[in-house]
Amino acid sequence: MYRPNTLKQRIARGEKVYGSWSVLGSPFATQVICEAGFDFIIIDHEHGIGDHMSLGVQLLALESSPTVALVRVPRMEGNYMRRVLDLGAAGLVTPSVETADEARRIVDWCRYPPHGNRGAAPGTIRASGFGVRAKEYAATANDNVLLAVQIETVEGVRNAAEIAAVDGIDMIFIGPYDLSASAGVMGQMSHPGVVKMIESVEQAAKVAGKSLGSVLWPGKSLGDMYERGYALISSGSDASRLHDACVADIRRFRQAVGLPVDPDQAD
Repeated sequence: MYRPNTLKQRIARGEKVYGSWSVLGSPFATQVICEAGFDFIIIDHEHGIGDHMSLGVQLLALESSPTVALVRVPRMEGNYMRRVLDLGAAGLVTPSVETADEARRIVDWCRYPPHGNRGAAPGTIRASGFGVRAKEYAATANDNVLLAVQIETVEGVRNAAEIAAVDGIDMIFIGPYDLSASAGVMGQMSHPGVVKMIESVEQAAKVAGKSLGSVLWPGKSLGDMYERGYALISSGSDASRLHDACVADIRRFRQAVGLPVDPDQAD
């Protein structure tokens, strides 16, 4: 249902925000995460389990909390993005954006005329309360929705300055793991070449006046990331949090009864 995008407002005021991924497509896992107090949740339709129907139920599950829902779409596809926004997502994270033209297409798909070509049906969509707040939604949607583009390929890095300069893009979200893979050193996020590319994207965002987002990098603290200029950090997921808690519990049990600990789960 319609509500102001407090996440976007907070970032615009210079606040730092912290959130979690959701990959399970479960409304109950979503509710647990949101009730815990995260600022936002990114519901992942690129790598996660879920579709538009499960997304709608997940959005229902978080309405009792102030947590803001973003959706990482699986690809640059206008109809998919429009449906996600019509369901009531507060913003989109689009993977592997490599050119300014692609960024402009995203803005075009996600903004109502005259600033874009998003299909307009505010009288019927869930995002407006199925029309109850149609006028307010139609008047504010272009400014209310947060659009983040992921730069996570070598080509995206080359064009980072042009991408960041696109009007309507609110955030540059750096994907360090995919970037390392694109550079031929998958998983080596501290590789000098990867570090240099990340720094160039950070600079491009700064020059364009766009906020920065990313995941929590290995070996870095939240303080480290925020000090580098990131406004939004997402760390962990419903699946990883469940996995980590279960592994830790089983480890304690095996140690308590003198059983060997699985070396793959020893840390």
